[in-house]
Amino acid sequence: MTRHRPADGTPTGLALYDKTAQDAAATVIAAYSTSFSLACRLLGARPRPHVRNVYALVRVADEIVDGPAAAAGLSPEMTQAVLDELEVETLRAIDRGFSANLVVHAFARTARECGIAEDLVRPFFASMRTDLSTTQHDDASHDAYVYGSAEVVGLMCLQVFVNAGAPHPIAPPSELVDGARRLGAAFQDVNFLRDLDDDESALGRDYLGLHSAGTSREAVLDRIDADLAAAAAAIPHLPADCRRAVTAAHDLFAELSSRLRSAPSARERVRVPDTVKARLAARAWLGFSPREVRT
Repeated sequence: MTRHRPADGTPTGLALYDKTAQDAAATVIAAYSTSFSLACRLLGARPRPHVRNVYALVRVADEIVDGPAAAAGLSPEMTQAVLDELEVETLRAIDRGFSANLVVHAFARTARECGIAEDLVRPFFASMRTDLSTTQHDDASHDAYVYGSAEVVGLMCLQVFVNAGAPHPIAPPSELVDGARRLGAAFQDVNFLRDLDDDESALGRDYLGLHSAGTSREAVLDRIDADLAAAAAAIPHLPADCRRAVTAAHDLFAELSSRLRSAPSARERVRVPDTVKARLAARAWLGFSPREVRT
C-alpha cells in the first residue's frame, strides 16, 4: 500500500502510530482517575505524555487483577496468564521498540527514552501477581508489595522527570530516589486505608496486616505522614516543570491522610471535595512549597 505524506504535515507511519498510542494512554488515565488527570495537567509538556504512558500500563495491569478479568469469566489461572503475557509483551516492546498493544507501545516508547529498565518493570508485575495469590499480608510482604506496586512506579516517574527529552538517560540523584519511593509508599498506604472495607469485603485482602499482623491504624497513618514529610523535602530538587504536579499530588494525599485521622469511622471511604482539590492545585500552580505534614 502506497503512503503519501499529507500536505498539512500531520504525522504518518510510525509517528502517527506513536501519537495514537500516546492518545490511547491518555484516554485510559482520563477514564480511571480524575485526580491523576488533574495533577498531570500541572506537568510541563516535556514530562506529561510520558507520565501518562507509565500510568496507563499500571492501570491496565491493576485492572487485570482487580476484577474485570474475573467479571469477563476468566479463572484465576487464566487471569495470571493474561498478566504474564502483558509482562512479557512489555519487556519485548522495550527491547524492540514496538508493540501491537497501544498502551504497551506507549509505555515502551517512554521506557526507552527515559531509561525505565527491567529492574523496575519486573517488581511491578510481581506485586500485581501477588494479588492473585496472597490475601493476608504481614510487615515483610506488605513492604515487598508496596515496593513493586507503588515505589517502582514513583521511580519510573522520576526517570521521566529527569530524562524526558534528554539525549541519553542518566541515574537520578539518591535524594530524589528516596523521595520518589517514599511518596509512592505514602500514596499506596493512603489508598489501602481508604479502600479498607472494599478490599476486605469484595477482594478478601488485608494489605496492611490490621488483622493478620496486628498493625494499628494509627501506626500506618504515622508511617504515611513520615513518608510524606520525607518526600516533601525532595520535591524542590525536581526539575521545575515537574514540581507543581508533584506538589499537588503530595498535598492531595496529605489532605487525605489528615481526613483519615479525623474520620468518625475507619470504614468510611474518605474523599477530598472537588473544591478542596481545586484549591490544592491552585496553590501548587502558584509555586507554594508542599504543605507541612504532622510527623
